[in-house]
Amino acid sequence: MAVGMFLFSGVDAMAKLLTETLHPVQIVWCRQLGLLFGVMVLIAIRGRGVLRSAHPRLQIGRGALAACSATLFIVGVGFVPLADAVAITFVAPFMVTVMGALVLREPVGVRRWAAVTVGFIGTLIVIRPGMGVIHPAAGLILLAACAFALRQVLSRVLAGEDGTQTTVAYTAIVSWTILCIPLPFFWQTPTTWQEIALLAAMAVMAAVAETLVIMALDAAQAVVVAPVQYSLLLWGTLYGFFIFGQLPDGWTWLGALIIVASGLYTLNRERLAAKARAG
Repeated sequence: MAVGMFLFSGVDAMAKLLTETLHPVQIVWCRQLGLLFGVMVLIAIRGRGVLRSAHPRLQIGRGALAACSATLFIVGVGFVPLADAVAITFVAPFMVTVMGALVLREPVGVRRWAAVTVGFIGTLIVIRPGMGVIHPAAGLILLAACAFALRQVLSRVLAGEDGTQTTVAYTAIVSWTILCIPLPFFWQTPTTWQEIALLAAMAVMAAVAETLVIMALDAAQAVVVAPVQYSLLLWGTLYGFFIFGQLPDGWTWLGALIIVASGLYTLNRERLAAKARAG
């Protein structure tokens, strides 16, 4: 999971570089092509049984949300520093808690609601709406995080009958297929070796990262490996500094630390709840 997060952060950095010359739809399409390749390898190894789903319509909906969230994120990251964008996406776990309570009627105690509130405050500190500190495109990244959170809610609905590999396979296939529809209207043939190399590297790294995450989720429970996702903030900061010369300011660090602390607390509560149900 740790190596997967490092690679995914590198994919985001390359996507940000490519937004300077290519349309985000084309970039997302190439990124999802890498994920699709990873899934094709999975199907070749495990067989087409991976595609058997008890809820194909929900799987298709989840794939559509994947295309939406990835596109919104890459459009936004073209204007927002990488580390700031990553910090904003960490609002997703809190949105999952809220949507789980409203949509799935999951019980949420006072402590988790408090963690959601604190995490939201941390997000406001990062974005600082109305102060002109962060580009308005940060709103797109926030929408991307909400779409991602809805994907996670659907994952919970599907988890009882569809395996992780089935969900990942549908997500990759459906999202890539959907992105093929608008692609002809935005396609720009790469004109430099740098663009070609970045697109190819991004697709390959996305495929490897997705494969590693699948392996991690197969080897351990999601609540065990999920905290490793917060390493994205570290890698995003390093990539942002060495490639773009951007570093988060003090307020962004404060907000990010609040978000991470609240997120880890929420994950720990979920771990304890899962342990109690199992016991």
